[in-house]
Amino acid sequence: MSRRGAVLFILVGIIWGTPYFLIRISVRELSPSFLVLARTVPASILLLPFAIRRGGWTQVLRRWRAVIAYTVVEFAIPWLMLFRAEQRLPSSLSGLLIATVPLIALGLMKLTGSNQPIGATRMFGVLVGLGGVAVLVGLDVHTGEVLAVGEVCLTAVGYAAGPMIISRLLVGLPNVTVVTASLILGSVIYAPFALSNVPHHVSGETLEAVAGLAFGCTAIGFLAFFALIAEIGPARATVVTYLNPAVAVLLGVAALHERFTAGLSVGFPLVILGSYLSTRSNNPPKSDNPSANGERTSKLTT
Repeated sequence: MSRRGAVLFILVGIIWGTPYFLIRISVRELSPSFLVLARTVPASILLLPFAIRRGGWTQVLRRWRAVIAYTVVEFAIPWLMLFRAEQRLPSSLSGLLIATVPLIALGLMKLTGSNQPIGATRMFGVLVGLGGVAVLVGLDVHTGEVLAVGEVCLTAVGYAAGPMIISRLLVGLPNVTVVTASLILGSVIYAPFALSNVPHHVSGETLEAVAGLAFGCTAIGFLAFFALIAEIGPARATVVTYLNPAVAVLLGVAALHERFTAGLSVGFPLVILGSYLSTRSNNPPKSDNPSANGERTSKLTT
């Protein structure tokens, strides 16, 4: 990996491990629906010039059904569910549960008729990862938090399904244009709900958290990830997902003074190991481009 690739890899890992910390701060004063709008609108504005320059709007509009589906499963439902969940769950636990996305993606691939073989190693990874989740839920989740865990799991399902839509229905289109169009659509969807929940007062800390979430974790995060894909290829770029939960746990414990529990100490390595094993290719890819690597090529989650 080149020096530029290494820098981008670390940058994306930090950026996409930070949202859970910022969300936890933001939902203290903002409703989940308003926070969705506060995240999508600024990110859309910042990404729009890049999308206009990149082009491809006509092709994106021709596949409007797939764009709507991608918006719903990648942004509209997951972000609302995640924001609701973090009103009750620690950010470190939320970030670690999201790390199960590769496990869920493998299951969705088989359910939707993927011909890619699983193999013993990948199946073992699924079992290890699920064991880690069981430890987390069993040791760290109280009865009143079960619904919130379910909401995070729905978020993870959406994050797993989104890249599949990209790779199957939106392949060949500029990623930045697709994401920008989806963010704009998400803003339109949530505007009526968000504007009926406008907060009367917002602290400076919350404003800073929302700005970091919208501009840093979303707009700049996507641009950095696209640059990482261009530098090291899409398949290798997806490995950054193993760094995100470590950043989420570190920020939660260090900045928000969340407890590093027995569940985290045992579940964290199991979830990461399971996710790694479940995404290992049975055969090394012959090419590192979107068309050659199918569902493994796109990981557009924040």
